[in-house]
Amino acid sequence: MRRVKRKFLVVAGLFISGLNPLWATSSQNIAANLKIKGESNKSQSQKRQRVLYELNSPEDLFLPSRAREVSVKTYQKVNLDQLEKILVNNNRTIKIYLERVDQAKSLLKSSLSSWYPTLNLTANGIPQYFESNNYNESSLIQNTSSKQLSSSISARISWDLINPARVPEITSARDSFEKSKHSYSIVLRDLKLEAKKRYFVLQKANEEIEVAKKSIDSSTLGLRDAEIRFESGIGTKLEVLEAKTQLARDQQLFNIKLGDQKIGQRSLAEILNFPEDVTPLIGSKTLITGIWDLSLEDSIIAAYNSREELESILLDISINNSNANVALAASQPKLSIVNTSTSSFAKGELNQISPNTSNTSSNFSNTIGLNATWFIFDGGNSRSLYNYNKSKAKEAKLNFATRRAEIRQEVEEVFFKLESAKLNISASYTEVLSARESLRLAKLRYKSGITTQREVVNNQRDLTDSEVRYIIAITSYNTLLADLSRQTGIDNIKPCDIKVHQQNQSSIENKSNLSELNLIPLCQL
Repeated sequence: MRRVKRKFLVVAGLFISGLNPLWATSSQNIAANLKIKGESNKSQSQKRQRVLYELNSPEDLFLPSRAREVSVKTYQKVNLDQLEKILVNNNRTIKIYLERVDQAKSLLKSSLSSWYPTLNLTANGIPQYFESNNYNESSLIQNTSSKQLSSSISARISWDLINPARVPEITSARDSFEKSKHSYSIVLRDLKLEAKKRYFVLQKANEEIEVAKKSIDSSTLGLRDAEIRFESGIGTKLEVLEAKTQLARDQQLFNIKLGDQKIGQRSLAEILNFPEDVTPLIGSKTLITGIWDLSLEDSIIAAYNSREELESILLDISINNSNANVALAASQPKLSIVNTSTSSFAKGELNQISPNTSNTSSNFSNTIGLNATWFIFDGGNSRSLYNYNKSKAKEAKLNFATRRAEIRQEVEEVFFKLESAKLNISASYTEVLSARESLRLAKLRYKSGITTQREVVNNQRDLTDSEVRYIIAITSYNTLLADLSRQTGIDNIKPCDIKVHQQNQSSIENKSNLSELNLIPLCQL
């Protein structure tokens, strides 16, 4: 039975190859195809993936199958001012919305074609040969034959003079095209904000790793001093254990932040669509990116004027009104001018006793006129669709008012959070200075034998926490600043002068270990 099936497939393949050169396949290729069918499912899936990759070429259709294809091999440095350019060039979501803009543009061109006439060309038998023989048993009716070679071609030109649905259809397509461009702008701004957030998160993780390293170094020195004092008989075992505990805490903090750094790197690589073997690196420090010099009221007005969401809702209103007119146009008269030209040629005769194959005949005709159609009664279908789209337009108007109120709330919320984050930066900056000075004094007191290791450990922990909170405060401020820029559409944020806070400047001028503080410059807010 299997041999019969194989022979049948071979014969069918040869038959198809004779009918269509595009399907031509040798018997060897057919046998090879039959052999492929007997392979395992795993090998079939691998070959299918490879075929798709070879035919379509884009890397998105390729699935890695080896560990070395997804392992990180190279690193690429990324700066904050490079994010937008990399995002626009690489991000897949942006490319999808660009394709949607092209799709809407094509639909608009399709709707504009209704202003132009249409030409239909029909050919019957180019040429065709007809032959027949008629036999009659009765002697009164002679036998006849037909032998004729004929061809016929017809051209029809139609142009809608009156089409009530034409203008609203074009208007709807044009509004849809504009809406697709607004959607692209919205997604681009959202992705820019998300990319900045991930950049700041990775930046924060890098800074926290540095804080953890410094804490580990300080705790290591503290443990060494505690062990030396214990071996000398000055210190106690409790002080050594406290120093070890603090060192273990700092090591845990380092491990956690190291994991956060790796997660942040891959998260940023994902939104920037880096290759799977490339990981981004950030070399910049966590600094304040700028200041917001607009009032709340001006920020709200700027948000109203720049938010594409409101423009999209207005376009929805226009689209629904146009669709309502299109639905109503179905029950209105339509007038078209039509011109039909037909030409035919025949050589031979039909139903003759002895057909003369040399006899030729031809015919040409042209018809021009006006055609009118009017769907007078449709059971209320067009009126129902009209009411439906008008209701959708009213719904869009309500959505416009709702979205406007939401935009105000979003701007106010981000604005107030930004004010709080600005105050938190100053407070956490002061906390870092105080914690560093407290730790310095605690170490001097410990070396002088005035205090215990517990005080040094506590001050070391307070310093680490304060530095982490300071980094978090700046990161939160930068994130909120980028969010407010997205809400209002104002990209040109006023840069700030990098200065040390004035009230803290005098407290550290006389300190010889100023370089040891390694303070991150604070913008004069």
